[in-house]
Amino acid sequence: MSKNLRFAPVVALLLAGATIAPPAFAQKSKKKKNAKQEVVAPQAQAPKRDDNQPKPYNQVITDKAVSDDGLFKVHRIDEKYFYEIPDSLLGRDMLMVSRIAKTATNIGYGGEELNRQVLRWEKKGNRILLRVVSYENVAADSLEIYHSVQNSNLAPVIQAFDIKAFNNGASVVEVTDFFSKDVPALGLTQRSRDQYKVRRLDDKRSLIESIRSYPTNVEARSLMTYEATSAPSKANTGTISLELNHSMLLLPKVPMPARVFDQRVGYFTISQTDYGTDEQRAAKRRYIVRWKLEPKDKEAYARGELVEPVKPIVYYIDPATPMKWRKYLKQGVEDWQKAFEAAGFKNAIIAKDPPSFEEDPEFSTEDARYSVIRYFSSETQNAYGPNVHDPRSGEILESHIGWYHNVMSLLRNWYFIQTAAVNPDARSVQFSDEVMGELIRFVSAHEVGHTLGLPHNMGSSAAYPVEKLRDPEFTKKMGTAPSIMDYARFNYIAQPEDKGVSLMPAIGVYDKYSVKWGYTYFPEKNGYDNKEKLNAWIKEKENDPMYRFGRQQFGTIDPSSQTEDLGDDAMLASTYGIANLKRVMPNLIKWTAEDNKNYDDLQEMYLQVLGQWNRYMGHVTANVGGVYENYKTYDQAGNVYEPVAKEKQQRAMKFLNDQGLATPTWMLNDDILRKIESAGAVERVRTAQVGIVNSLLDPGRMARLIEAQASLGNKTYTLTDMMSDLRKGVWSEIATGKSIDTYRRNLQRGYLERMEYLMKDEEQSAASAAGRFRMGTQVNVGQSDIRPVVRGELNTLRNQIKASIAKTNDTLTKYHLQDALVRIDNILNPKG
Repeated sequence: MSKNLRFAPVVALLLAGATIAPPAFAQKSKKKKNAKQEVVAPQAQAPKRDDNQPKPYNQVITDKAVSDDGLFKVHRIDEKYFYEIPDSLLGRDMLMVSRIAKTATNIGYGGEELNRQVLRWEKKGNRILLRVVSYENVAADSLEIYHSVQNSNLAPVIQAFDIKAFNNGASVVEVTDFFSKDVPALGLTQRSRDQYKVRRLDDKRSLIESIRSYPTNVEARSLMTYEATSAPSKANTGTISLELNHSMLLLPKVPMPARVFDQRVGYFTISQTDYGTDEQRAAKRRYIVRWKLEPKDKEAYARGELVEPVKPIVYYIDPATPMKWRKYLKQGVEDWQKAFEAAGFKNAIIAKDPPSFEEDPEFSTEDARYSVIRYFSSETQNAYGPNVHDPRSGEILESHIGWYHNVMSLLRNWYFIQTAAVNPDARSVQFSDEVMGELIRFVSAHEVGHTLGLPHNMGSSAAYPVEKLRDPEFTKKMGTAPSIMDYARFNYIAQPEDKGVSLMPAIGVYDKYSVKWGYTYFPEKNGYDNKEKLNAWIKEKENDPMYRFGRQQFGTIDPSSQTEDLGDDAMLASTYGIANLKRVMPNLIKWTAEDNKNYDDLQEMYLQVLGQWNRYMGHVTANVGGVYENYKTYDQAGNVYEPVAKEKQQRAMKFLNDQGLATPTWMLNDDILRKIESAGAVERVRTAQVGIVNSLLDPGRMARLIEAQASLGNKTYTLTDMMSDLRKGVWSEIATGKSIDTYRRNLQRGYLERMEYLMKDEEQSAASAAGRFRMGTQVNVGQSDIRPVVRGELNTLRNQIKASIAKTNDTLTKYHLQDALVRIDNILNPKG
């Protein structure tokens, strides 16, 4: 629309369908009802009055106003903005989602969420209060205790607005300052303010870009300029400028029926404390997060027919997405249709290209009505799948999946390292578009799963026997794991002779099962839970590992719920994995070669090989002192927690001694090393091997071994067993007087430093378990058996070293052992 219409009469503008967005106004979508504006005849000048008191409507909303009808009428007069809030919407819950729309380098990405909060508009005399509402504490409003809950949870007021005028049961307030001045609940987060040393918001360089009103939401976009001492880009300006978009979405008047969470099936949840129950306590309630799916034909649905939902889940592709990747992202979305069929729905989830300007001139990727896969031009190797949900019921309202351009680099590295030994398609640093497209499809499906309410199911990959992952028929039917929500990457177990084996994760049997459990509609309950059926479905599958949920851990205790692993036996799986790494290593130069190119890709892939080897060590280490966690209820047999079998822990320690603590000479490929670095291999091996020792000698792991022995006696692998096996593995040379090479000397010194750490101040040692990991096993080291066992091991080692020194003829080995004796003496008898 041309700029000469900017100050045209309001009636003409509205008939043209104007949008409030200075300096020029984009045309409204034809699908939207035309906004209407009353033209009020001029009146005689009113007597002077208090500016804080409401005025006649036509004195506030003048004939200069450009108005937009929708959830609220929005008016713009010059650079001022007004909301006309109907009384019918006072007291209604609305969800405000604040996102970055545009940003500078190193300050997030357009589309990332900053904040979300439930708001409620409330009239007090001649003012409108905007409150932030919490649903953490609840009670039915029909109960006496409801008043106590309300009195103890007063909603804070984030802004108070003077009512400027009234109009047919609506209040007019000015929102200019609310969106253009520094309102902490809407702007840059406190963490970012601290990080960039933000001093203040500069009002003169901050303004409202546009406010648009739609039937169920209002979209406000502001340019905000902050003065910052440590601006992360263009620091010489001393400022940070961002465009922020605030979506205010009307929540349903009646919340969706909530589905009670069951920890045996993985879902993201909302939590509430309910004071209105008959339980003799404040009842903790958890409900799953999910989309609202209702069948169009409830009778056909009840007969078991597949039925389309009243409102399907729709994802739009960001217009910024390269065309060649769009179909793969869309396929990742629609791969979930087969899972929703298990819940009785067809065409329940759909992906669409973004509409053109002609199709919908007002389409915006920030609009809260649309779920979008946002494409970020970023070097970050990641993608993520959040959702925005109603905190009253868990109903998912929309989602903005974050897709970073450089996730392709991560996918290339994984696929290359994990499958190149058996897969010619992966033997290059530049994959074909078809191969990369399928990798994108896999990650797209994984992230969409999160937006459906599904967390990581790290227990899924342990369901398949290792040897089954070498079976072409099995893997083509079942994939590499029962759930795509595991981090069950690519099939590193498959060997070159396993022709036709599937290498890629896919939507699996657990995914279909979990969607059935969370999304099945119960016509006989009018959408509410059929608890008997839901529990029966779980019990039907309780002894089948393919239907098990294993939560994500931060500090692994359960070795069957790990990231990046495959199969039910980490030692066997890792043996196959290392065999493939040994096949990849001598081919790295050939598979990364390109004329007129330096060795950056060779270096990256070499380090990826070492990283994969290190993952295998972690998978195996978790079995030592490991405890399985399988959620159960009172009506199920068996325990929730069971220590890993003694034989399996013994095999894990043998594997670590053989494959981890023995010098990995196959990694020390001189042809590669001399092309990528002047030095570094010795330190790199030291870091990796000492990391294994430190992990084994974690106080939490040691405490679990002690506790298992207290319960099971010699039927379990004990702390003294583990310490003895570790000492023999790390110090294997001293029994024969064999020369100790550089790598082993470094490892042995690392071992002594860790033993010294365990003998030090109690609080420092205990922090390993209690502080580093949220789920770590806490232990008081000074009052446990840990320190006596460490002391006993050091005494044994000292005696063995003394006997060994005379056997060696290697000078460096002798010096090293003499130094080790001094170190041990200092640990056992520290000087004050």
